[in-house]
Amino acid sequence: MSHNSVKWLPAFLVPAVVVAAVIAVPLQAGAAVDLPDKTPEQVLLLVNDSTVSTFSGTVVQSSDLGLPPLDVSPGMTESMQKSMTEGAPKGTTDGATAVSSTGALTTALDLLSGSHEFRVFIGGQDQSRVQVKDRLAERDVVHNGSDVWLYDSSSNAANHLSLPTDLAASAQAKFTELESQLPTDLSTPSQLAERFLSELDPSTTVSVGTDARVAGRSVYQLVLKPKTADTLVASVSIAVDSETGLPLQVTVLAEGQSAPALQVGFTAINFAAPNTDLFDFVPPAGATVTEQALPAMPDGATADHAGGRSTAAGEVPVVTGTGWSSIVEVPAAAVPAELSKNLMVEQVTTAVGGGRALTTSLVTVFLATDGRVFAGAVPLARLQAAAE
Repeated sequence: MSHNSVKWLPAFLVPAVVVAAVIAVPLQAGAAVDLPDKTPEQVLLLVNDSTVSTFSGTVVQSSDLGLPPLDVSPGMTESMQKSMTEGAPKGTTDGATAVSSTGALTTALDLLSGSHEFRVFIGGQDQSRVQVKDRLAERDVVHNGSDVWLYDSSSNAANHLSLPTDLAASAQAKFTELESQLPTDLSTPSQLAERFLSELDPSTTVSVGTDARVAGRSVYQLVLKPKTADTLVASVSIAVDSETGLPLQVTVLAEGQSAPALQVGFTAINFAAPNTDLFDFVPPAGATVTEQALPAMPDGATADHAGGRSTAAGEVPVVTGTGWSSIVEVPAAAVPAELSKNLMVEQVTTAVGGGRALTTSLVTVFLATDGRVFAGAVPLARLQAAAE
């Protein structure tokens, strides 16, 4: 991983994850309703046939992952900055990058703890805005064509990323290439839904739960349950709007935990197109603006899933296993060096055999002593075994 990509990730990857969660699988089921019965295949078909491309609304995310308490007091922050900048060669940005990574980690842990409210505006494929409401501040992630902005009102700082003009064309060309290679039994939406279910079958039981309401809309609830016991996930419930097919809710239950480990979804939604002015972001007066570069993928970066090893000189994350028990391995060469200097990592992890670990009700992360990082919705022992 290049140094530029290390600097880019803290600024954009964390909010990008939030945007994906809000847009892809947006909570809270209300009073039960009685909808016409549908099979899992028919609910999947409803999602596949959805033509919704513009909407806005309020989203609430709540988490109960059992994360350890985090000390973010001014004294602790100052101590972190001092420890990470000491020893960094003069003229380098290692200390600043480490401090930036600390801020990104704080943001990620904050978003995965307690309850948070977002305002979401979607104006089509290339226009979106997510406003994260804090107690005394606001964070915005704005995508408008080739421009992506991240703004934090508490520090009056903005990061700007310009997407290459040929990025969309390249993506569409690749999609067309892949589409031409699809088997003929995917030629209709119903066949696609049937094929999708058959692919899920080896590791997942799919059913339709009790009809409900989300944000005042009647929904079908598609329930996915892992067949394997070698995962921390008990079930995932996706609420699908009965009229538009848009997913409005996701509830994730962890094994041995009665309350939802994670819920993300709409409390209010409007399917009218948002005002286009919302996507024309202009940094406020006096804001510090940082231009970010889009990191380049290593040439020839591929992973051999069968052998579990990367073919790009150990630079590319590798996925081993399948389904709910799959494990992601990040090679040491792709892990930012400043991670080992980050005192916040010591706060949220505990010493275990072979390294340090962050354990939650849904996800486990293992930092091996040789620098590799392993993660998955599996028990810690599985990650330690994968590291051997």
